[in-house]
Amino acid sequence: MQKSYSKVLGIIGKPNTGKSTFFSAATLAPAEIANYPFTTIKPNRGVGYVRTPCVHEEFNVKDTPANSLCLDGIRLIPIEFIDCAGLVPGAWEGRGLGNQFLDEIRKADVLLHIIDASGGTDSEGKLCRAGEHDPLEDVKFLEHEITMWMASILKKDWSKIARKVEAESKNLFSMLEERLSGLSIRKNHILEAVRRTKLNTDKLASWSEDDFLRFVDALRQIAKPMIIVANKMDISCAKDNLEKLKKSGYIVVPSCAEAELALRRAAEKKLIDYRPGDCNFKILSPEKLNESQKNALETIRDKILLNDGSTGVQEAVNTAFYKLLDMITVYPVEDIEHLADHNGRVLPDAYLVPYGTTARQLAYIIHTELGEGFIFAIEARERKRVGEDYVLKDRDVISIVSAKKRA
Repeated sequence: MQKSYSKVLGIIGKPNTGKSTFFSAATLAPAEIANYPFTTIKPNRGVGYVRTPCVHEEFNVKDTPANSLCLDGIRLIPIEFIDCAGLVPGAWEGRGLGNQFLDEIRKADVLLHIIDASGGTDSEGKLCRAGEHDPLEDVKFLEHEITMWMASILKKDWSKIARKVEAESKNLFSMLEERLSGLSIRKNHILEAVRRTKLNTDKLASWSEDDFLRFVDALRQIAKPMIIVANKMDISCAKDNLEKLKKSGYIVVPSCAEAELALRRAAEKKLIDYRPGDCNFKILSPEKLNESQKNALETIRDKILLNDGSTGVQEAVNTAFYKLLDMITVYPVEDIEHLADHNGRVLPDAYLVPYGTTARQLAYIIHTELGEGFIFAIEARERKRVGEDYVLKDRDVISIVSAKKRA
């Protein structure tokens, strides 16, 4: 069975920010895929896409995608989304749907924090006058909630961990990794958090409460990196708040999720020609649209697409994977001459892998036996043989030659 290297994207935020609209817009499939790479999709989970130019035009071939889509030269690679419950201050202590939210965020590798950029919802998510609330406060409170939640989990065993490290010379990093594995936190995250905070790991008992929280906060930033999605950009006051958010040092993507959802639904009904992330669209069946619908679409075109370049939904997803998680796209094939798999499908699969992935690591990602029997790989552009330590480049097409065949 083929393995799928996947990361999970969590959509978070307080109520009434357009979080659910963003989730719906991002996961409304533009077409069917034969086999989704996720075996169980719960009601609060869905499949969205990372968008990238496909390589088939460069190689002058007609592709037959299997694990992804290719629409007019655009490859859409499926990823898993989690739509987390709305968060309010005090969630880490169980307030509101806090416990549900925190359970859902455990598996997320990267977070999109959906914010009402218009400032039209208060800290509880209740509607208020546009501009009345400062969206920057939402960023700070949500980061605090996640940090305190992680701290509460770690605090339960902290004294025991400190004793074992100091008295029994136990490895702190392995112990913490085991304790936090359910939160998708790995040893490299912990090592980086220690490096950033410059805390003495040999004397855990000497850490103050501030030291402990500083460590956990650094761990949150590393293990649960976050992008701010400034939603509701079509409402007054949003542009001023957007500039304020950008000056704060966060990665911020302006967005109008409502517009994206309208465009995707119209495309689904074949009323317009539109792909996720496009900067424009074409009306296909004007006779099927009433005046109100035509006006709504033209408003989206004029005020959002032509003004901002896109609705921001797809840009936020792509930024999360390509910028924050530092991933690249690679196309594994078996037949280097025809760029095909053993079934003759041309460029069937597109994989998202971390920058720095080697040829042999890719072999393991595809199938364990390919990795175990790795002999060499062939890079398609230059038709050159490369070894196991060859570091993959973005948009590489590569064939793995192995002593063992895929099952």
